[in-house]
Amino acid sequence: MHAFCDRSPGFNCQFPYVTYAPQGHGNRAVDPVIVAGAGPIGLTLALALARQDVPVVLFDETTGGDEPRLARTVVLRPDTAALLERLGCRATAGARPWTGWRTLRRRQLVRHVPLVPGPLFGAPPPAATEDGDGREGAPRDGVARDGSPRDGATRDGSPRGGEPEAPVSSPLHLPQHELTRALRATLAAIGDEDLVRIIPGTRVETVEQDARGVSVRTRGAQATWWRGSHLVGCDGPRSTVRKQLGVRFPGRTAVERHAVAALRADLPWPGEAVLHRSPPWRSIDAEVTARPLPHGVWRIDWLLPPGRDLVTPDALMVRVRDTLAGWCEETAIPYELLDTGVHTVHHRLARRWRVGRAFLAGDAAHLHGALGTQGLEEGLRDVGNLAWKLSLAWHHGASDALLDSYQAERRTAVAARLRTADQALPLVRAAGGWRAVRRTVLPGGTRGHDALLTDGHLGHGPLGAPPAYGRSPLAPAAPPEGSVTVGTPTGGPVADVRVTAPDGAVVRLWERLGRELLVVLVAPGTGVWDRRHWMRAGLMPRLAAAVSALPMRTELLVAEEYPGAPAHTVLLVRPDGHLAAALSGVRPAELYACADAARGGDTARGAEEHRDAEATARR
Repeated sequence: MHAFCDRSPGFNCQFPYVTYAPQGHGNRAVDPVIVAGAGPIGLTLALALARQDVPVVLFDETTGGDEPRLARTVVLRPDTAALLERLGCRATAGARPWTGWRTLRRRQLVRHVPLVPGPLFGAPPPAATEDGDGREGAPRDGVARDGSPRDGATRDGSPRGGEPEAPVSSPLHLPQHELTRALRATLAAIGDEDLVRIIPGTRVETVEQDARGVSVRTRGAQATWWRGSHLVGCDGPRSTVRKQLGVRFPGRTAVERHAVAALRADLPWPGEAVLHRSPPWRSIDAEVTARPLPHGVWRIDWLLPPGRDLVTPDALMVRVRDTLAGWCEETAIPYELLDTGVHTVHHRLARRWRVGRAFLAGDAAHLHGALGTQGLEEGLRDVGNLAWKLSLAWHHGASDALLDSYQAERRTAVAARLRTADQALPLVRAAGGWRAVRRTVLPGGTRGHDALLTDGHLGHGPLGAPPAYGRSPLAPAAPPEGSVTVGTPTGGPVADVRVTAPDGAVVRLWERLGRELLVVLVAPGTGVWDRRHWMRAGLMPRLAAAVSALPMRTELLVAEEYPGAPAHTVLLVRPDGHLAAALSGVRPAELYACADAARGGDTARGAEEHRDAEATARR
């Protein structure tokens, strides 16, 4: 359905909207959210909003075709893979997680980090038996043939000066075009143009705002004016939305450059990723990374020296041949070259991520990727943070505190990631850098430069771990009475434990994220009792009454255990999976205050509402 109005004499402007009557808006029609840019971030945001019954108009500069590029890939950690799974995107269905991560220095194995499958992935195949030189039958994990430790490793194979690495969750590596295609297919399967409308061959030209919404003029296949409740610019590094908002995008250009090749070959570490520092081959630069893709394909990255020298096809082929020969100790290992390219890493951060009713996400808001960090994955975290807040604003209205919290949380988290990478780069890349890193106070630096580098690739440490919003504006001004300490810090991402829903379904906690607040009661022993008994016993009736009185839609769940949480702990979890509060027992007033803060409400105004909530719970 469309409406027409005159913005100026003799000019018709088209304002597409969906007739909706959500709670809190009476019977009036509400304009859709406009998303500019149909890359992985824009597609994911459109899908996340549609799953919450928010209508979306998505501007796609292309005509919907996606060029297959195996040299352009994305790494997903368990939290971002879980986001895609919740949205119904099956991009991860055919992919396999890495089974291990090997770090080599010249021809010596420094360490081997075992990886464990995340909650979404199956069991990994058996680990390889070759050592860092790729020689069959050689002892593995940093121990030489005579039983002595190799250079850089202790006798048990762990890095010198530290304990053996604990297993970490396995990342998932897949071509970016496969992710894009899966997202498009999922959106197409919705089959409701009143909910999701993709406009191909169209891009933003002009942005105007007022107190009630956003007007966007486009050019291309549909050059006209559009009306939306909010606008999100997911239109990449050269974002027109960002320029129209007058937002600066400072930073550094060409922080790192990599030559990239995707090829099919039989490497000596099936299923494992490899970081090789200072390889002994004259044609190879300071660092080589190999990461497995599905179907026996590998992506290999060579760190290029500083400068803008062109990488010729002949020079790239020399790198491929010498690297494969060095790893496999053969002069002519068979391989099939599938794709090549040069990847340039820039570090930039937009000054503002929200201007009125307009927001920035993904590459339009930040660029980074040095030392193994993943800009696209941070863009997916932007989506997880923003989607539920826009949904709340669209359906019920939202305070400025809630909408401002997107910039406060996400920009702070990405800025910390950029700052850590910028501090580490001159130390890690310099000659003798690992010794310099060990002398610094850089977080994680005492573990050596190899360990710091793998943090970004594996998704842990200061370069790779999912962010915690410890100083979020959505947290209460002071810790509520009865707060307890659990294994997750306030503002951190919750553990994916098994939970039981009121209908008796036993699921993973992350599966319930996205639409509403979650209240999780930690109640050991409930698994051995019939649900109909414990739902009417102990704390449950009072807690259920307190949950029903909260100012935002909330689901009540029960967990047998949660890391670091004593029995009868009550966890309040935000829709994006970050812990809002951990309370000891049922405390209706404190629970209400934390829920009100999580939705950006005024916690000071809640005294009377708190008393009403507590009275309701007691009844």
